[in-house]
Amino acid sequence: MMNVRPTLDLTPATKPQRAYGHARLTVKAVKGRTRIATLYQEGCAKIRLPVTDNASLEAVIINTSGGLTGGDEMRWQFDAGDDCHTQIATQACERIYKASSSVAQVETTLSVGENASLAWLPQETILFERSALKRTLTAHLGATSRALIVEPVVFGRKAMGEDVQNCTFRDRWRIYRQDKLVHAEDFTIGPETAVMLARPALLGGMRTMATILLLDHDAERYLERARKIIGEKGGASFWSGKLLARLVDEDAYSLRKRLIPLIELLNQKAGVPKVWSI
Repeated sequence: MMNVRPTLDLTPATKPQRAYGHARLTVKAVKGRTRIATLYQEGCAKIRLPVTDNASLEAVIINTSGGLTGGDEMRWQFDAGDDCHTQIATQACERIYKASSSVAQVETTLSVGENASLAWLPQETILFERSALKRTLTAHLGATSRALIVEPVVFGRKAMGEDVQNCTFRDRWRIYRQDKLVHAEDFTIGPETAVMLARPALLGGMRTMATILLLDHDAERYLERARKIIGEKGGASFWSGKLLARLVDEDAYSLRKRLIPLIELLNQKAGVPKVWSI
């Protein structure tokens, strides 16, 4: 009888390619102007710094992979030193595509020094059918820091006929002032997204939303004007040195018509980043 040796399968296991990006920007005050201290970029995370005609610094972040899907990871870190003034925006909307397995993860860390201000103003995150995203945002503020944090989210684009029935989205915020927790929230939806969005306690059938958080010692002075801008589709409140607003709407275009004036109000002279209108 002939002995037959078993053949070995030397073909490596096929693994889908995943996107990874990590970027870090630290800024410092130099003769009354905000300037780069350190800049680090890895993978598909890029930071661009447009030339401005004022003393503040504007950063535009870019995910060169063109979107995220299950297993992708992005990490952003921004540190505004004492007396610095900066705002950060995305070049375009971040798209979260269908995930065959696992989830996309985005981690953002903000640090704001004394007498400094930072505005985190990304454009919309668009969630597609059967997408999965886990996102965390952590901010550390000094006693005299000012921070404006805005996060708009779109569950499928109405103009493109996109209906999101099932997806998973988890959003976690933790904000500290002088190492004391001053704001915490967790938003979780899915997998039966459409059913949950229809509930009056969530979006009441709307498909877009935005959360706006202003942390400033005089944030209360904006409250009434903010409520007029928001109107009936949302609300705003103030307590303990922070103004919190929520907006909902039928589509991203309608949401922007109120969100942009609200940012212009809360972001003082800096207004809305130019990339929002490109």
